Amino acid sequence: MNTIIFRTIAPLIVATMLVFSVYVCLRGHNEPGGGFIGGLIAASAIAVLGMSSSASQARKALYFDPLSFAGFGVLLAGASGVLSIFNGNPFMTSIWLYLDIGDAVVPLSTPLVFDIGVYLVVFGTIASIALGLESNDEEEP
Repeated sequence: MNTIIFRTIAPLIVATMLVFSVYVCLRGHNEPGGGFIGGLIAASAIAVLGMSSSASQARKALYFDPLSFAGFGVLLAGASGVLSIFNGNPFMTSIWLYLDIGDAVVPLSTPLVFDIGVYLVVFGTIASIALGLESNDEEEP
């Protein structure tokens, strides 16, 4: 699919999908969504980018290998569970931190860190598969 219309509108579609995926990931602990669905949306955005230009261009746009995102996500998700052990609690017990920023209170938690880790794992894995399927035999993976 290499039409001029698709190549022109693809960057807007990709940017919109990536912003929406972060929104879905961040709201997912208390409402529908989360790291898994957000990661799928982000990986779909990279697949759209790969379809509009090429898989090698999409890999260059990512800057890092997609599987590196997945590996970092596994470490992040695991670290979010280990943090509770240092507090003397069972593995994966939630830890909450409330930051006062001006008039607002921003809650940060280990479930949020876990969701971000899941987001990165799903994004990296699915993006790697999608770009692998989209690449030609002549392209370097």
